[in-house]
Amino acid sequence: MPKETPERTALARAAEHAFAWLDGLDDRSVATTASVAELRSRLGRPLAQQGAPATQVIDDLVADTEGGILGSQGGRFFGWVIGGGLPAAMAADWLTTVWDQNAGIHACGPAASVVEEVAAGWLREIFDLPPQTGVGFVTGTQMAHMTCLAAARHALLRDRGWDVECKGLAGAPPIRILANADRHGSVDRAVRFVGIGSDAIVPLPVDSDGRVTPETLSAALAASANPAIVVLQAGELNRAAFDPFEVLAPIARAAGAWTHVDGAFGLWAKASPRHRDLVRGLELCDSWTTDAHKYLNVPYDSGLAFVRDAEAHRAAMTLSTSYLPAGAARDQIDWNPEFSRRARGFALYAALRELGRDGLAELVERTCRHAQAIVTGIGALAGAVLVANPGLNQGLVRFQSRTAGATEADHDRRTDEVIAAINATGEAFFGGVTWRGRRCMRVSVCNWRTSEADVARAIAAVRSVLALEMVDSVN
Repeated sequence: MPKETPERTALARAAEHAFAWLDGLDDRSVATTASVAELRSRLGRPLAQQGAPATQVIDDLVADTEGGILGSQGGRFFGWVIGGGLPAAMAADWLTTVWDQNAGIHACGPAASVVEEVAAGWLREIFDLPPQTGVGFVTGTQMAHMTCLAAARHALLRDRGWDVECKGLAGAPPIRILANADRHGSVDRAVRFVGIGSDAIVPLPVDSDGRVTPETLSAALAASANPAIVVLQAGELNRAAFDPFEVLAPIARAAGAWTHVDGAFGLWAKASPRHRDLVRGLELCDSWTTDAHKYLNVPYDSGLAFVRDAEAHRAAMTLSTSYLPAGAARDQIDWNPEFSRRARGFALYAALRELGRDGLAELVERTCRHAQAIVTGIGALAGAVLVANPGLNQGLVRFQSRTAGATEADHDRRTDEVIAAINATGEAFFGGVTWRGRRCMRVSVCNWRTSEADVARAIAAVRSVLALEMVDSVN
């Protein structure tokens, strides 16, 4: 009989609550039901002088957060690009917490170091990246952008005789950022973080398919002799558009520019035989980012930075001090901007092993089918308009106002009202976005739990909301 300890008791109680949460995903509201005021009232108790038993703390935490936890783990959450937790990934994440390794250097967690080494090799193969590519395990694509842009900054200025790590940017040749106009805001934020500044961003207009054209990129590169970083997209946020890497990357390379790819979710198209043509030429670029907590369905805190020039990657990140022993294997501090950090490689490693190559490909293809079914299913309903078919797993619909002589502003307002009404049912969760000047409802599918039944249930929820509002308008 195992000895009863405070750790065992607390973890067992947490497991009970965790299983209850997972078991109730299909029946619980996807949207939150508690107001911020209610959550503050419950959680904002005075900090007691004396501590409480761990099990009471866990029980109170579950009770006090009731209604404030979004059902993003479930199969009917389509609001943002959020995956669920694969069984092996969740279990490995629990073990990561229990093992509590500081995965900053090999000496602090040898197994954590080696598991990242192995997983990095698998990922290079999945994405067809050069074998020498440096890989950083970071918190998410935001920090992956920062890591890659820091490496790009190092390489571009190194080639011009400037040591940016020693001298900083003051007096350095100014760097331009030539970026797809539909880029995610995390790119701009990363540009600020690495000290280049958002004024250096030159938005590249896109064609009707959301792609930067060769002519546009060539003209932008020719406009200045200053070093340039070209930022392209593998999966635009709203309709999953992909830039033509096989054409654009050689143009950038010929001009001496660095090509960086935002592939937060779209990079995973490479894992699917059916969709890998979308990322043709991806391997010709210089750096790439993605999130494992999106398509790979590991718990949050799992982003990836890939840099072809591993020397530049390491030079931009590494640190050496007298009290850090030389690692017998990979020292993670060489490849990401953190020092003390969670051993996030365990969950990613577990997810890849649970899925295998075939399972990963099937996951991507299945969620893309579901996205297509939801977008076309809702778009066919009376009062709805299909705005953009999914390029991968993202699509857009819009809802029309029934007011006589309705304006675009009326349609915008109607779209937001319908989204709110759908979410209020608890049957499904969607988000709104302004795209090309119009309010739309975005459909995003990347959760391994999403099933055909979830798809049908979501469409039925939208149908019910539209039918109810039609009755109300008649009355």
